[in-house]
Amino acid sequence: MYIELHLIQNFAPANLNRDDTNNPKDCEFGGVRRARISSQCIKRAIRKAPVFTETTGMEIGQRTKRVIERLRKQIGAAKPEAEVNAILPAFVPAFLSKMDKDGQRTAVLLYLSATEIEGISNKLLENWAELADEKKRTATAERLAKELTKEYKGRTSAPDIALFGRMLAEKPELNLDAACQVAHALSTHRVTMEMDFYTAVDDLNPDDTAGAGMMGFTGYNSACFYRYARLDWDQLVKNLGEDRDLALRTVEGFLRATVEAVPTGKQNTFAAQNPPSFLLAVVRNGGAAWSLANAFEKPVRAERDSGLVAPSVKALDGHWGRLHAVYGKKSIAATAALALDDDLELTALKGAQVKDLEAWIAAVTQPIKEAIA
Repeated sequence: MYIELHLIQNFAPANLNRDDTNNPKDCEFGGVRRARISSQCIKRAIRKAPVFTETTGMEIGQRTKRVIERLRKQIGAAKPEAEVNAILPAFVPAFLSKMDKDGQRTAVLLYLSATEIEGISNKLLENWAELADEKKRTATAERLAKELTKEYKGRTSAPDIALFGRMLAEKPELNLDAACQVAHALSTHRVTMEMDFYTAVDDLNPDDTAGAGMMGFTGYNSACFYRYARLDWDQLVKNLGEDRDLALRTVEGFLRATVEAVPTGKQNTFAAQNPPSFLLAVVRNGGAAWSLANAFEKPVRAERDSGLVAPSVKALDGHWGRLHAVYGKKSIAATAALALDDDLELTALKGAQVKDLEAWIAAVTQPIKEAIA
């Protein structure tokens, strides 16, 4: 079973996701420049959204090079500091990754859940006497690494790791295939970047002093985005160790966080806190995936007195109807559409409309509940 999400989200002037020049990310699609928000940026906003943790009831994982620091904090004062400082730098390379030059951070970012950190710490404490023996330390660390690898292989307790996957080049046994694919968000229309010239005043300047204390430029744009994501229910259940209750909470948390999540880039400057204008969710029993990005391969244009949201939703609705007509809808188990504005024109999706967010979430989760009942 698969869940596909299609969102139309219009942002006020913003710089939500910057490139290496500090300007909003963009790309070419359909022969014109489009505004873009990277999938990595969107996924971080989802997993960091408070509603995700509140709904799943679980802590999210942490991606860090400071795993030794985390283990040291978990072990606390249970063991002598000198032993901790000798054992952890010997154990972590055996289990997870080579160390950086400073000997305290790993060479790569590691993505681990709080439960995994606790389990690793407990395993170390249970075998501390052997690890404290310098002659036995290396062999013991390697043995524990094998035991922990077997224990954590193919599963995690963190909903976000289960959704977005984990890759460890030095320890492929701990890799997790992502249960969720997230596309880069693209503007439905042509976008030209604009520049804001700003100045700051030195408050302690004498009254007769002219000029600014500093000045600069920042890039920004305003765009209506199409967002797409696809969630594999079976892979999610597998990643969470067959815990279907947690998997169902993760789906609901993902739905709510996808709606609420907004990238944090330059928000103190622009405050572009704009919720989606249109939500479409599709539940499939197998079948091919359908991104609706090609609804906007020909960029939409703002219509008189209607802006960009209405023509974007109209293009999406038309493309959805055409896909149905050509490829059929045999695999589709449920479809739910939610429009923020009452006057959005829907034809193919008119019968799928629901009244509010709770009804939209219920329509998506009901087929899953029936399948696992």
